Amino acid sequence: MASRSSVLTYHSIDDSGSVISTPPSTFRRQMEYLAFSGVPVVPLDRAVREPGCVAISFDDGFGNIADHALPILEKFRLPATVFVVSDFCGGRNDWPSQPAGMVPVLPLLGWDDLRALPKDVTIGAHTVTHPELNRLPDDECEREMTESRTEIEQRLARPVRWLAYPYGASSPRVRSLAGRHFDFAFGTSLRFLPPMPDRANLPRIDTYYLRGAFSIERLFTLPGRAYIGMRHLFREARRAVSD
Repeated sequence: MASRSSVLTYHSIDDSGSVISTPPSTFRRQMEYLAFSGVPVVPLDRAVREPGCVAISFDDGFGNIADHALPILEKFRLPATVFVVSDFCGGRNDWPSQPAGMVPVLPLLGWDDLRALPKDVTIGAHTVTHPELNRLPDDECEREMTESRTEIEQRLARPVRWLAYPYGASSPRVRSLAGRHFDFAFGTSLRFLPPMPDRANLPRIDTYYLRGAFSIERLFTLPGRAYIGMRHLFREARRAVSD
């Protein structure tokens, strides 16, 4: 049993091999493992509050979630959260900040698709247009957060309590703004949840790092925690150099 909780992050469930893509066969195997692992798979808020759990999240709201992820989640009765880019629902992931050629451009879930999601799949905000929030002035940053939340709530009649920062990018200023409007806000800092988490700067584990030789079956072991810790340090070092 894992002693620290974790939030797993997926994007697209497809066979393209891109950095945001998880093959459907890999996703099925990972969910089957979680369903029978003995590690409780819980909603995001429970993972934040309780040790020894895992939560599942999807960023961007790709349409292939409905084709490849939902049937598996429903089969194993696993909860999940989809973080939605409100202005692009029913469109494609070609938002202005997306570098050309870096990831596949694919259809996103539309509003009718989101309305049809089961209750165990909750909805979170992923801003209006998917910008790097730390590059925006305060008023524009706050508008991206709040207008996304408002539109999702109005269209779906569901509460939106959680935010995921696009690209995992935030700053103390951005996190302060997020804390005014959301119960929790999540980045992508590739760590297990700490014992006393900052609710506006919660880490997640990108499943890109679990689809190769290091599989999800090893994540909740001592070597798994060491592996994630090492990858986290490497990522932070690269970010420091690029900044």
